[in-house]
Amino acid sequence: MKSAPALLLLTTLSFSTAALAENWPSWRGPNQDGSSTETGLPVKFSTTENVKWAAPVPGISASVPVVFGDNVFITAPIAEEKKLVGLCYDAKTGKEKWRTTISEGEEVQWDDKSNLASPSAVTDGDRVFFLFANAIAAACDFEGKIVWKRDFKETHGAFATQWTYGSSPALDSNKLYIQVLQRNEAFKFQDKFEKGTSGKDMSSYILAVDPATGKDLWKHIRPSLANTESLEAFSSPVFTTHKGKRLMLISGGDTLTIHDAATGKELSRMATWNPPGESYNKFFRLVPSPVVGEGMAIVCAPKNSPVFAMPLDAVGETQPVWQTEPKGVTSDVPTPAFYKGKFYVLDGGKKILSCLEPKTGKVVWSGELGGKAKFESSPTVVDDKVYCINFWGEVYVAQANTEKFELLSMNEMGNGSKPNGNAASVRASVAVSGGSLFIRTQDTLYCLSAAVAEKK
Repeated sequence: MKSAPALLLLTTLSFSTAALAENWPSWRGPNQDGSSTETGLPVKFSTTENVKWAAPVPGISASVPVVFGDNVFITAPIAEEKKLVGLCYDAKTGKEKWRTTISEGEEVQWDDKSNLASPSAVTDGDRVFFLFANAIAAACDFEGKIVWKRDFKETHGAFATQWTYGSSPALDSNKLYIQVLQRNEAFKFQDKFEKGTSGKDMSSYILAVDPATGKDLWKHIRPSLANTESLEAFSSPVFTTHKGKRLMLISGGDTLTIHDAATGKELSRMATWNPPGESYNKFFRLVPSPVVGEGMAIVCAPKNSPVFAMPLDAVGETQPVWQTEPKGVTSDVPTPAFYKGKFYVLDGGKKILSCLEPKTGKVVWSGELGGKAKFESSPTVVDDKVYCINFWGEVYVAQANTEKFELLSMNEMGNGSKPNGNAASVRASVAVSGGSLFIRTQDTLYCLSAAVAEKK
């Protein structure tokens, strides 16, 4: 195990440090914004071209590959065994190093859209942390041994979201954070089973957990004026340092809030994008996480509503600094990315990628990616390229860090099926580490590298 000072440094997750630049330790990467400093990545590839290795996975999931050193971690459901597992692959060869069962004996899928293994893992370099939608979490060492395991239903109740919970855990400053933005009461889902736990406090909350022991450090209740499904969010916490202070950003419940990362205390809140009254939408569940760049945070309001921006030094309730035009740049599901001074927003339904200025929201360019399948994965921006993967496993590559939209390639990585938004659809974003792309499709985990072609 690393010493306490070393572990604290490692888990601070500023992730802009050179020490972590080659890793992809959480679902949005080393900078928590979908970007990386890696270079030399391939533009063109396929299931046979520029493939360093390809490994079968036991079940499809929206969880993103998490890479640290020679280890690639994913979660997966094994339906026939009714198991939820954490897996580790060798980043050099693709060989499965281990699989550890975290939960078993329960259903692995509650609806036709996704499964209980949707949250991505997160790692501090010593341990890897897995969380599943049934509220069961575990920490494993890098040999696959369970260090601790918890069922949060016992202490905090089952997660009360209509669709399957998908928020990923986050690490920061030697704390493991779990975000639960949920209905404020238990309810029946499709008349099949209860979501939430009757008799428990179903308030939305952020939980800070000791990563060494799994014990609660604090629980911050996050109030909201939203109701019904609008209380729910599938976003994940984002951390950043601004003017020497470590901040945590939480999106959902019709607003974006900024908190003191150490205590959970709320510092500021964006005025709601869903005002009460005749126009109030009770079904504004939120999917995208917030993104930070140049002192600004942006959040995509639900269901093709505008993108809103808020300064990191805001105090109390604040109005957005800017917002995109109605029916303009938007994202219902994909989380935007930030790279070299620009935000990249993917409209997954219209298949439009846009580049925005952080301070003003000015649209630098927008362009159509094409194809027939929807995108619900989030864009990855690296090496002046934007990688976007759709339901079918088609990876579109566009030029980043430029003044106009340019589509560079479309690469077919799927298994040939054409899922249309069901649980078999590809939703895992592209991960990057060690000069390679890590792409998870319906049944395969690929490691792709331009160096493969160079060796031939």
